[in-house]
Amino acid sequence: MSGPSLKRTIAFVLRHKFRFVDFSIALIATLATLYVGIVIDIFANAAGDTPAEMSLERDELIAVSVVFLLGLVWAVRRMIREREEAARKARTAWEIQRLAFHDALTGLPNRRQFDAALEEAAASPPASDASHAVMMLDLNSFKRVNDVFGHAAGDEVLMQVAARLRRAVRGNDLVARLGGDEFAVLATHISGAEAATGLALRIIDALTPPIRAGGGEHAVGTAIGISLTPQDGDVPAELLRKADIALYRAKGQGHSAMRFFEEEMDQHVRERSRIEGALRRAIQTRTIAPSYQPLVDMKTGMVKGFEALARWDDPELGKIGPDRFIPVAEDSGLITALTDLLLGQACRDAATWPGKTMLSFNVSPLLLRDPNFGMKVIALLGRTGFPAERLELEITESALVRDLAAAQATLGTLRQAGVRIALDDFGTGYSSLYHLRNFKLDSIKIDRSFIHSMATDPESAAIVKALVGLGAGLGLEVTAEGVETEEQRLLLAEHGCNQAQGFFYSKALGAQEALDLFASIEAARRSA
Repeated sequence: MSGPSLKRTIAFVLRHKFRFVDFSIALIATLATLYVGIVIDIFANAAGDTPAEMSLERDELIAVSVVFLLGLVWAVRRMIREREEAARKARTAWEIQRLAFHDALTGLPNRRQFDAALEEAAASPPASDASHAVMMLDLNSFKRVNDVFGHAAGDEVLMQVAARLRRAVRGNDLVARLGGDEFAVLATHISGAEAATGLALRIIDALTPPIRAGGGEHAVGTAIGISLTPQDGDVPAELLRKADIALYRAKGQGHSAMRFFEEEMDQHVRERSRIEGALRRAIQTRTIAPSYQPLVDMKTGMVKGFEALARWDDPELGKIGPDRFIPVAEDSGLITALTDLLLGQACRDAATWPGKTMLSFNVSPLLLRDPNFGMKVIALLGRTGFPAERLELEITESALVRDLAAAQATLGTLRQAGVRIALDDFGTGYSSLYHLRNFKLDSIKIDRSFIHSMATDPESAAIVKALVGLGAGLGLEVTAEGVETEEQRLLLAEHGCNQAQGFFYSKALGAQEALDLFASIEAARRSA
């Protein structure tokens, strides 16, 4: 038989295999019936049956055989179907079990299996000289992979990360994907913090080399937070919470860092939670308001404008500085609502100031990444009636570094509307000259750290002089922050600084105090 003919024959057999099974069963049953019939006929002949009786017996035998044959075929087919159905159900149950306890993309255990394993580990305390370690991992810059290269590339990165994690841990350690770019490791019966540190460093080293996916190389890396049992407790939910707190602190340290949980971290988290709750209430009740620090012309001594500063005195928590509540607002998603409240109130207050008095306002770096922020500010100016050319928004270098393209687009929209842009804390960043060249700025503000030491430190004085000269050379207005002494004022004036602010001139004023200041200045001018 030729090859193609054999293939067609095999295909035909496979396609009709159940019919062949039926035929085979029927054939076997028929042969068995015939055999029985022959035996019966032999005995019947031996007994001397007449031909009519023999014919009747054969008819009866055939009828019984047909019934027997049909029943046998039905029974065997039913048995086959039941076996196939049982096998299918077993496969389905196994697949359901796998999906219930494993991540579909990476094949790693999922959160449910990790939680179950952690429950079991917590119920089985380690030896006195050992610990169970819970590690929470969060990939760095993974969102950028999805945004720039697409989700297919992101999925490939996650699968390669999973493979690297499997190779980095011990054979009995559990690696799980909790969701998104979050992973977890449960290392049981490990020799304390030192061994946990070694394992965490192996994980960091494993994820440090770039990952090739989607036509590019991606340096993801990871931050790791670690909690230990019994040192940090034996309640699974608490161990996870504490590892997550440590992870948050590790992410704050920068690229690929690790931190163990410390009680101080827990206190810090609880304080931030209290601040967040109070801040939400303050925004809803509008009990947080801007105050205003004068910006003074160094040649004339006249007030040219005010910088709006966020000040908050909570009934329960007391006075809370912006260095404490602004980061909380950024992390909790309240920064947009807080900015709307403060900038809106500041514009309404500034609209009552005389002449061309400027309003300066600090902008969170997060807001520059909002493509709608520029239009939101322009709409706010329209609602409050405050002229765009009298508003100056202060941005930091970190805001520019985070997303240059988004910052350029947002600042371009604002400048086209007439809003001025100032670079705050100038001199403290590593790329100031780059930003001066590539961004259209109106002014720079020299950081207070240089001003504070310029009278006693020749290097600081030289830096301030150079920064003032650089600003003047580029046609930018230069403001000195944190001026507190007459000596500082004189040095700045000598270097040609345009304007200054600080306690030497005035503390931050309330809205009514700012108006009173203008009234006193006008009264002094008239009496002169």
